[in-house]
Amino acid sequence: MSPKQKPLVVIIEDDRSLAATVADQFETAGFSSQIFHKGATALKFIGEHHVHIVLLDPNLPDLDGLHLLGKIRRLHHAPAVIFFSAQRSGPQVAQALEAGADDFVGKPHHPEELIARIHAVLRRSETSGDSRLTDNADLGTGIFIFNGAEVHPERLELLFSGNRRRKLGRKEVGILYHLHANPGVIISRHSLIHAVWGVHADVRSRSLDQYIAKIREAYAEFGRTLDCFRTIHGIGYWYEPTPPVGAPENAPKKGRRA
Repeated sequence: MSPKQKPLVVIIEDDRSLAATVADQFETAGFSSQIFHKGATALKFIGEHHVHIVLLDPNLPDLDGLHLLGKIRRLHHAPAVIFFSAQRSGPQVAQALEAGADDFVGKPHHPEELIARIHAVLRRSETSGDSRLTDNADLGTGIFIFNGAEVHPERLELLFSGNRRRKLGRKEVGILYHLHANPGVIISRHSLIHAVWGVHADVRSRSLDQYIAKIREAYAEFGRTLDCFRTIHGIGYWYEPTPPVGAPENAPKKGRRA
């Protein structure tokens, strides 16, 4: 998050007066906020915008809070969620936290405590997400070779011979890493999408094609073809790395699916 960017907090609260009061408190604390009084409309907004935190009243007129929490958690870029409820017995707090809530604040609330808890959750969520590149790769993923070039996840970079470098996007790194981890395997389009974007991601095959095209362009820029990486129409992809020197070129290959 840019230092100049205000954290965006979505307030899902059916008490209109309380929602407005909390929004004013957030504005004073330097947050941006968006108010929703129903879960369905809030979920649509969260799915279409980069939201940092959701303040969720679990007793909504249209959706159960735990059910809504589950739907938010399945979004590709899921924000942190703080339950905000007058029902704050031990079992209820435990149920919310076990279901995936990041914190629980009771009503009536103390504005200073709520703001402090939001800052704490933001620190935790930003720290935990700092190293994540894709669902299957992060900044700690080691350097690996793909078709003669070194892939450096920590630098989002391809390194060719002669110290020639080419920047990569996060998704391209994730795609290359999944292919590298599954040599000689028929990889379906769905399994590749799930590996890189996550099993609940709503990603079109056309979007995947665009990332694959970027990878091919990166290699072509340095005169390298990707004959080792083939598209199997109607199924997915096949990556067969160049065998090491001395290996039998006509060794039988076993086909299996990833």
